[in-house]
Amino acid sequence: MELILLLTIILQSAGISLGMGASTLAISNFFVAIADGTIDPAERKMMGVVYVVLKIALTLIFITTVYLLGTALMAVSIDSVATYLWAQLLVAFVLLINSILMTKRLMPSSVGPALQAGSWYTLGILTTMVGMLDMKITMGMFLIWYVTAIVVALLIVNGVMRSLKK
Repeated sequence: MELILLLTIILQSAGISLGMGASTLAISNFFVAIADGTIDPAERKMMGVVYVVLKIALTLIFITTVYLLGTALMAVSIDSVATYLWAQLLVAFVLLINSILMTKRLMPSSVGPALQAGSWYTLGILTTMVGMLDMKITMGMFLIWYVTAIVVALLIVNGVMRSLKK
């Protein structure tokens, strides 16, 4: 059982790392693609490959986080389950909903890419802070961090987009 738990944590970390890296490539590709005002077929094809990697990473995170939550819930009460697991699941749901809305072109490009980037980086930083620093967080602390990360990502992404369009 301990080996399965360890492998699950490793897979979750791999999924988060893969997602952060692919998200960085996705936003970089997006900037390059919109710089000339149009996304040509070659750019769209490259972005499609990165989106597949993001979907794989998100699937890994969902599966591993749900398993870890289930394992924790069987061992302790719902009140005792680590906040960061709930936070990871919340961010994964935000990533999923945002990616669906972006695919259906219902999420504006001024919000969607920044929400994706801010969410992936939040997952990476949260995992590092909890794992490496043995930091305990409350849901309130997490939500403040998450909203701040999204605002910063919105400012950066929209600032870069504005400068590219000039």
